[in-house]
Amino acid sequence: MFARWLLPLVCALTAEADFFHLDSISNVSTYYFNYFYCNIWEGECQPHQDDATQQVPAGDLWPGFPQDYTSLLNQWYCSLGQCCESGDCRITNNITGLAKDLQTKLHGQHLAQSVVLKAIQGFINNPESNKPLTLSFHGWTGTGKNFVARLIADNLYRDGVKSECVRLFIAPFHFPHARLLDTYKGQLREAIRDLVLRCPETLFIFDEAEKLHPGLIDAIKPYMDHYDNVDGVSYRRAIFIFLSNIGGATINDVALDFWHSGQNREDIGMEDLEHRLRAETLETQGGFAQSELMSDHLIDFFVPFLPLEYRHVKLCARDAYAARGLEADETTLDEVAKAMLYVPKEERLFSAQGCKSIPQRINFFLP
Repeated sequence: MFARWLLPLVCALTAEADFFHLDSISNVSTYYFNYFYCNIWEGECQPHQDDATQQVPAGDLWPGFPQDYTSLLNQWYCSLGQCCESGDCRITNNITGLAKDLQTKLHGQHLAQSVVLKAIQGFINNPESNKPLTLSFHGWTGTGKNFVARLIADNLYRDGVKSECVRLFIAPFHFPHARLLDTYKGQLREAIRDLVLRCPETLFIFDEAEKLHPGLIDAIKPYMDHYDNVDGVSYRRAIFIFLSNIGGATINDVALDFWHSGQNREDIGMEDLEHRLRAETLETQGGFAQSELMSDHLIDFFVPFLPLEYRHVKLCARDAYAARGLEADETTLDEVAKAMLYVPKEERLFSAQGCKSIPQRINFFLP
């Protein structure tokens, strides 16, 4: 079976050899090396080159293939066991698993749990949606924005964030130089188009989105709009997620007001936050406020991530120990939680670091 498809594939590629350029292959290889090197995501990500052509894979080959060869490649891909009777094996769409993970692994974020599950489930269950799903996650660092993006990838795709159908962009890493904006625009459009052609359902994650240039967001705005297709390609089965710290102060103020008034944190509703979050996003300097995503109302859900309290930090510490196959008693969990910084200083209410640094911090408490 392999030989049956391999020979015509080689012939097809030979006939269209002008699509292959060594510099393009080099760019793709360099990009993916940096991608996986940087795929710790939770840690620091340092670029090692200034050449813009290495930031995002350029000159991708798939869009250049004639339709017959694209079909041939799809058949060959399936012949290697990557397709199931139910569809593409790379795509799992495990909504039940996502609901369970959000409920058991995400702490202190009742709004994010509810809004994210509703948004993803509604989109997956509606194959006739008239636009891609666009989510914007807001809140302090360490409150769970990256974590939830990973949970979504893990449950919608067999290989999670490493799936061929998922692409992660980190604004200061992939697009560091304002003077190269025009180059980045072309590269980003090509990268998104290529992935949509390769996968029937795709996920794009933009971390530190507040640092994106507004012109860069507007360059891909048509892919998130209400269009049947853009240059013959439909983007309606794509999910775009933007992660940013924008609105963190507003979210914290609302949480603090509830605490001061003696109300339960879980009583905070979207009606208490959404309009204020939109307003602060519009007033913020940077890509979001100045982009057409905001002016054209293309963001479907603004998802607030509340600041974490001491009890939530303890739960994160418990999970971090469990991930290492260890059990921690209450005294140990308290020690880890106490080592974090909290604000306001006089009340020590909210963790200033969230749960992001917990896995590294518990190293100091291991025997």
